[in-house]
Amino acid sequence: MTPHMSISTMDLDHADRCRRALAEEQAASLAATDGWAHVDKDQVHRDWHDLYGEIAAAITAGATPEDAAVQELVGRHYAIASRFYAPSRVAYIGMALLYAEDDGMRTWHNSYHPRMVEFLGAAMLRYAGSAL
Repeated sequence: MTPHMSISTMDLDHADRCRRALAEEQAASLAATDGWAHVDKDQVHRDWHDLYGEIAAAITAGATPEDAAVQELVGRHYAIASRFYAPSRVAYIGMALLYAEDDGMRTWHNSYHPRMVEFLGAAMLRYAGSAL
C-alpha cells in the first residue's frame, strides 16, 4: 500500500468484500456473544473518546497516517475494537469504510477533527496492510 492510498480510491470490488466481511463477522460475533454482552460498552466509548482526542491532536500537529506514532494509536484502536471480536484484515478495512459511508459514524468521528474519518481511514488501511 502506498502512503497515498485511501478508502476513497480503493478498488470497488475490494471495498465490497471488506463491507461484506465486516457485516458477516459482526453478525457472527453478535450471535455468539448475546449481543456483545461481555463488553463494557461505556468503557469502550470512554477509551475511544480519549484515543480520538489523541488522534485529533496528531492530525493538528501535522502527523501522517503512516507515521509510527499514528500506527501505534491505530493499534490501540484495533485493540479496543477487538474487545467485541478481533476483526480480520478485510473486516477492519470494512470498519474504515463504515466510518466514511455511514452519516452518523462520519459525523461522530469528525466531531473530534474535521479530517478524522479521512485520516483514520488511511491509517487503518496502513495498519491492516502491515499488522493484520
